[in-house]
Amino acid sequence: MKKGLLSGFFWGINTVIIGIALSLTPLTSTKELLFLAPFISTFIHDFFSSIWMFIYMAIKKQSTGFIRALSSKSGKYIAIAALVGGPVGMTGYVLSIKYLGAGYTAIISSLYPAVGAFLSYLFLKETMQKDQMIGLAFSVAGVVALGYTPGGNQATNLFLGFIFALMCVLGWASEAVIIAYGLQEEELTDEEALQIRQFTSSVFYALILLPLLKAWGPMVTILPTSTTVIILIAALFGTSSYLFYYKAINEIGATKAMALNITYSAWSIVAGFILLGETISGIDILLGLIVIAGSVFAAGEKNELLDFNSA
Repeated sequence: MKKGLLSGFFWGINTVIIGIALSLTPLTSTKELLFLAPFISTFIHDFFSSIWMFIYMAIKKQSTGFIRALSSKSGKYIAIAALVGGPVGMTGYVLSIKYLGAGYTAIISSLYPAVGAFLSYLFLKETMQKDQMIGLAFSVAGVVALGYTPGGNQATNLFLGFIFALMCVLGWASEAVIIAYGLQEEELTDEEALQIRQFTSSVFYALILLPLLKAWGPMVTILPTSTTVIILIAALFGTSSYLFYYKAINEIGATKAMALNITYSAWSIVAGFILLGETISGIDILLGLIVIAGSVFAAGEKNELLDFNSA
């Protein structure tokens, strides 16, 4: 359980740091860069995350097994999960923000653990007790409330925005389920799985998505700037998040891991306060506690809630 919470905690920090990078001049200087910024930053993030993983595996003296892991049956499933969760899920998220606005995109995308729970039930035979389902419902409701801003709808195309948000939800939910399925055979470790995930995602962005968007030129101009350094730091926290997320998926299942990972929305408020000095209202604190409590409740039996020695 603790690993699942840590995945949300580190992703909350990652989210705030990425937000800082996206607000800097190199990524906001032209309309073209404003559009390409999320794609460029995601590629740089996953590329550096892949490097962090190679360094991490080298320190553990496990780097020589990468080709074996990638060519295994489980490795192929992880590669598919990478494409579903990264380019598909993240592209849907970015395009949904473009057409639907950030607030409503955040609300819809927060439904991915619920969809993931359903997919896990269908394909992995994972089940949740009634009280766990209630906990997940409270957590999702808390995230929806955190993302809602009265009068903040900036939608330019509701239909397209909803379609892309749905694409994001299905991508992220499917990623966790495919990862859990791929790790069942025990042909590779969760760390090797993450190494494959980040490598596959960055290669897809580099060879397909960025050329398709004609984004290589603008990206080259951004690489020598301080923005890249900030994204590199974000990638370190993002890699930490993924490490704990994959470990949680492997140990407690996709459904519970997703329920705990969604707490990033609450942790990002704390990170914003510490790193940026953003104000936190009483309602933000209350909703954040609801998200975390609901997620913890959804992830374990009642007697696990106070046992932080559990996964």
